Amino acid sequence: MSHLIWGGVDCVELAKRFGTPLYVIDESVVRARCAEVRKDFLERWPGTRASYASKAFLTRTMARIIDQEGLGLDVVSLGELRIALSAGFPPDRIEMNGNAKSEEELDAALSSGVGRIIVDSLTELEVLADKAEAAGKTAPVLLRVAPGVDAHTHAFIATGKTGSKFGLPIDGPMLSHAVRMTRERKGLDLLGLHFHVGSQLFSPEDHVRSLTRVVEAASRLRNELGFELRELNVGGGQGAKLNPSEPHVPMGPFMDEIMEALKRECAAHKLPCPNVSIEPGRWIISEAGITIYRVETVKELPDVVYVAVDGGMSDNPRHPLYDALYDAAVVERADAGADSWEGRKVSVVGKCCESGDVFIEDAHLPRVERGDLLALYNSGAYTYSMASNYNGLGRPAVVLVGDGRAELIVARQTPEDLLRGDVIPERLGA
Repeated sequence: MSHLIWGGVDCVELAKRFGTPLYVIDESVVRARCAEVRKDFLERWPGTRASYASKAFLTRTMARIIDQEGLGLDVVSLGELRIALSAGFPPDRIEMNGNAKSEEELDAALSSGVGRIIVDSLTELEVLADKAEAAGKTAPVLLRVAPGVDAHTHAFIATGKTGSKFGLPIDGPMLSHAVRMTRERKGLDLLGLHFHVGSQLFSPEDHVRSLTRVVEAASRLRNELGFELRELNVGGGQGAKLNPSEPHVPMGPFMDEIMEALKRECAAHKLPCPNVSIEPGRWIISEAGITIYRVETVKELPDVVYVAVDGGMSDNPRHPLYDALYDAAVVERADAGADSWEGRKVSVVGKCCESGDVFIEDAHLPRVERGDLLALYNSGAYTYSMASNYNGLGRPAVVLVGDGRAELIVARQTPEDLLRGDVIPERLGA
């Protein structure tokens, strides 16, 4: 039986060297996705930009790779901005996004000179204008709008529907009010609009429906206020395949349909086509990553077999949150076929004290026993970045692999790490 090889490295050896649970990222896959963005979008459609959505997975190493590949970064917090800047990422290629920016985050965005601040509300716009004018700066602004399109995806990752917490409603007076404010305040330079309709979308249909509504709004704002749509950020959300047996989801056809639709809509409303930017995140990192776990228990019940591993929803909460689907393999026997398990369903579960702590509800695995290693495929996105210390568990280490090389890029948290910042008041005694 053959061992699972990832990035040219034996995953059995990775587990021995770095321990489990372990996040493993194949650098070559990340760079291949970035190259595809350049070839099939940036070079094919002049005047376009692409920023990696860092919320999917961000470390200083990842920021350095994205910089070398020539893409920008979309960040949504002071922490993500700090990681990017500490890696030497050019601030003018950073977009500051997010729906509830603090004053500290707006100050940092202005002082560091980020290339775009994507404003989510009238309150934020007013605070930003005050701060920019006080600092003698002009903030480059995109207004995020909610296009009123309910994307065909899980409700928790649909972000462009009416009533969403994100963006200014495209209907009603709020968007017009925001555009007026940008014209009245010296500290604001309105470059254009931004929208994001959701995640894990395998058809551009929802993006096309959204940009139709956004171009209509831009035409209305031009007629009412003289608004010029110079830039349009259509967000990210393109789906990534769920397991290695599926074909890769290409960038080109997805974006071609969006760009052709934009040309048609702009021509219909007699608007010049704006420069377009996108924010791929999961699509770049998801397939690059696996997570290696060690089997702790195999509990065989009459109707179901529970294969329990040494991680859980603390290092990957996506199935409980979003019903995310995963596939797994036994690392020591990567080419082994699935066992029938005497007709019983096999569920891969975690060690957290929650019934919902499940990775795969109906897994297709060979027989396993305590000590075996499992690799969870397509787990590069929203695992490390959403990890917690639930049940007092430390976050796993992260290893970058490629060309037979393995390098630690994030150290494993220890129990001692969990005590840092945990202070007992003196009044409670020694």
